[in-house]
Amino acid sequence: MKNGAKVYSYLRFSDPRQATGSSADRQLQYAQTWAAARGFELDETLSLRDEGLSAYHQKHVKQGALGVFLLAVDEGRIPAGSVLIVEGLDRLSRAEPIQAQAQLAQIINAGITVVTASDGREYNRAGLKAQPMDLVYSLLVMIRAHEESDTKSKRVKASIRRQCEGWQAGTYRGLIRNGKDPQWVRWTGEGWELIPERVEAVRAALDLYRCGLGAGRAAKRMFADGHMLSDWGISGQQIYRLVRLPALRGAKRISVDGEDYLLEEYYPRVLSDAEFDELQLLAGQRYRRRGAGEIPGIITGVGLAFCGYCGAAIVAQNLMGRARADGSLADGHRRLHCTSYSKGRGCPDGGSCSVVPVERALLAYCADQMNLQRLQQAAVDGPDLRQQLAEARLQVEELDKQLARITDALLADESGAAPLAFVRRARELEQQQVAAQARVQQLERELSVAAVHVEPAQAERWAELAALVEQGDYGAREQVRQLVLDTFERLVIYMRGIAPDGRRGRTIDMMMVPKGGAPRLIQIDRRSGAWVASEDWAR
Repeated sequence: MKNGAKVYSYLRFSDPRQATGSSADRQLQYAQTWAAARGFELDETLSLRDEGLSAYHQKHVKQGALGVFLLAVDEGRIPAGSVLIVEGLDRLSRAEPIQAQAQLAQIINAGITVVTASDGREYNRAGLKAQPMDLVYSLLVMIRAHEESDTKSKRVKASIRRQCEGWQAGTYRGLIRNGKDPQWVRWTGEGWELIPERVEAVRAALDLYRCGLGAGRAAKRMFADGHMLSDWGISGQQIYRLVRLPALRGAKRISVDGEDYLLEEYYPRVLSDAEFDELQLLAGQRYRRRGAGEIPGIITGVGLAFCGYCGAAIVAQNLMGRARADGSLADGHRRLHCTSYSKGRGCPDGGSCSVVPVERALLAYCADQMNLQRLQQAAVDGPDLRQQLAEARLQVEELDKQLARITDALLADESGAAPLAFVRRARELEQQQVAAQARVQQLERELSVAAVHVEPAQAERWAELAALVEQGDYGAREQVRQLVLDTFERLVIYMRGIAPDGRRGRTIDMMMVPKGGAPRLIQIDRRSGAWVASEDWAR
């Protein structure tokens, strides 16, 4: 055939099980016969098969072979005069008729003929011009296909909704086919069961996450240990998604037409409620992901370190251009400086200092059992979570009342033209309501975790990690980073002492503010990193 025109056969099954029937072989045989009778070459090298992709939801266009074919048509890579053979127009699209006809027109306008194997009809520009009613017929076919799929979709959604309501009411305990199920369970025909090796991988991933290990490093370690989170392997992003899944505590989240259902005890549990709540507290910490720096920071990059002179954030700078042959840096080439000073905004006593003595002092202080107990005791004696939770719930109730009053006023307005100020206020209240509800949920999690256990003193853990940090273990630095996040609310650093006299003093002062406790001020020897004095400090 001139111009390189070929015949292409497109197969689509909304359910992969349909591919086991004879329709695929029948269509392929039809395409071969059709091409041979007209002197065409059937392109058997280009596989146009979409198995398990819905034409109603347009998945076969967005992520399937038909989408690739349409792109090739747009780019002119399918020669004019070519032929696309499909079982029927409903295999080409089940979208809304106007969208389905636009896709058909896109193919035909490129000079390509569409042939339907079920009835032998041919659709091309010349044919439609000679027989305009064929266009009307194609539209009717598309309308019927869309209505069938729409009706089926509504029935399926109604069935899923009934199953969810039955599950919540305790009257149904079967399989609910909606969304993806976690990779650590399998359906036995009677219920879900855990896959031991996958559960082991999940627990290993969560343990590394709790230790503060970076996702990339955690994924590499799990791969080295032979763990698999899914059939295709493991990645760092999987770990970050994993910690948010309610399936860990046995719940399945389903959304049907904007209505959300949370099905408790749908899967076998991997975590208890308390363990899951504790995990969510960790996941909510803003600075858990390590930055791109060559040496993981312990006190910087976690949103805790601030300049004692101007209040600006303190950041670290590793002068890697001065690295030794083995890649290590001298202590003086790992610096701390406040952002106000570095950007020329006039920190009154700005400058820089080595981060090494500050890190050593913090680790040495927390590795002392008595010091750590004092910090943790302060946290236990801190603000009452129950009182905070009660106040947060009252705030939610008050916002609900204000929003209800505005809604009633809008409904009572018979003119139908809502004042712009009312609408704007309603939106503001809705935003405040969302924030207040999130605060309640956060406090409920904190209270749940606190009710189960109070974290014991971990001076030995601090000491163990301090020794590894001194040896240059980056994994240990990431774990210390998590301990710092768990322990402190703020670290205020005075790089030339709390009362600078214009000269570089022998000590660096650091005020440590533990979570919920009273601040403590320590003086750090600038050269050795030993802390030489500490005292309580009033807020």
